This record gives sequence, C-alpha cells and structure tokens, in this order.
Amino acid sequence: MTAATAEVDELLSAVADPTRRRVLDLLLDREVATATALAGELPVTRQAVAKQLAVLNRAGLVEGTRRGREVRYAIRPQRLGAATRSLAQVAAEWDSRLSAIKRIAESVALDKQEEETT
Repeated sequence: MTAATAEVDELLSAVADPTRRRVLDLLLDREVATATALAGELPVTRQAVAKQLAVLNRAGLVEGTRRGREVRYAIRPQRLGAATRSLAQVAAEWDSRLSAIKRIAESVALDKQEEETT
C-alpha cells in the first residue's frame, strides 16, 4: 500500500462516520469549539466526541490547541481542501471503473443479441 493510498483510506474512514461528519459541520459553523461544547449539540457524551475528534485529528482534518485545561478544536482548512480533492479523485476513478463495466455489459448484451438473431 502506498502512502497516498493509506492517506485516502484514513480520510475515507474518518469521514465515513455520521457523528464525525456532524462534528466537522459544527466546527465549520463555530470555527473553534471544545469537546464539551460540541457534545452539547450531539446525542453523544463528551468522551465520545473526544474520541471522534482524535480520529479527525489523526486524519489531519482538525487540530487541537490547548488553552489551560481546555483543548479547542478547529478545522484545518488546507487539509479539508486536500481531502475534498482526494475524495473527488476517488469518485472520478470509480466513475471510470463503472463506465468500463457498463461498456463491457453492453458489449456482452449486444453479442448475445446478435447470436440470437443469427
């Protein structure tokens, strides 16, 4: 597995979870928030939010800054842009694969149709 593949896998894993996507949405709205503040808007505990933030941090989508006893989290815009481009690339690759499968299926169907008419 290449480093780029591992990075995309980690990114896809990070954004696959609906709670993590909701955390990202909240951070985009608020710009900066603590796990406690985010938990107040989610149906999960502060500890669960902290775990979700850790996954997002490992994927490079958020970063935490310690202020006293609190850790304030914010979106890393440059990484979010890179993530968007990575996901668009994966989507384009899948579109290409699906087009190839469609062409093969159409070719097989046409061959079968020609066999039946002869």
